[in-house]
Amino acid sequence: MSSPILIFPGIGNSGPEHWQTRWENSGPGFVRVAQRDWEQPVCAEWVAAFEQAVGRAGPRAVVVAHSLACLAVAHWAATPQASPLAAALLVAVPDPAGDAFPAAATGFAAVPRWPLPFPSIVVASDDDPYGSPQHAAAMARAWGSRLVNVGACGHINAASGLGDWPAGRALLQSLRGN
Repeated sequence: MSSPILIFPGIGNSGPEHWQTRWENSGPGFVRVAQRDWEQPVCAEWVAAFEQAVGRAGPRAVVVAHSLACLAVAHWAATPQASPLAAALLVAVPDPAGDAFPAAATGFAAVPRWPLPFPSIVVASDDDPYGSPQHAAAMARAWGSRLVNVGACGHINAASGLGDWPAGRALLQSLRGN
């Protein structure tokens, strides 16, 4: 049996052309993490919703987080009640201290900086307006994650023109061990 894949979008949710939505629509095994409010995210709410999703999916689950969801995963992993998770693909980690960080997002700023208790990959872009490659590298070091820089791909979202993002799928498969 293959592991379930939790799709965890960032602020605004991932629209129809976002690679996360494309992956989710490509077949069974993908489950989107639901949030009460995608536009004015509260970290504690996102962490609680993620814990529920991981609890339902089981310890073999792999999360594919984008942007603000990466910070929520780090906050979640730092909680004592965090359920087991197999691995995480953390794409386009934003910098809460950056000028472009969304003011509507609350509670995400004090990002935990210790190793995640599961294998992880941080994917960064050279020209992400929400987080520099240096910030992504610092987060990857702190979290014990492998860092993959994909070059100039903006925020690694629908506007980046990645389509189904086959290179991202390959990273996901490497985390799943197949």
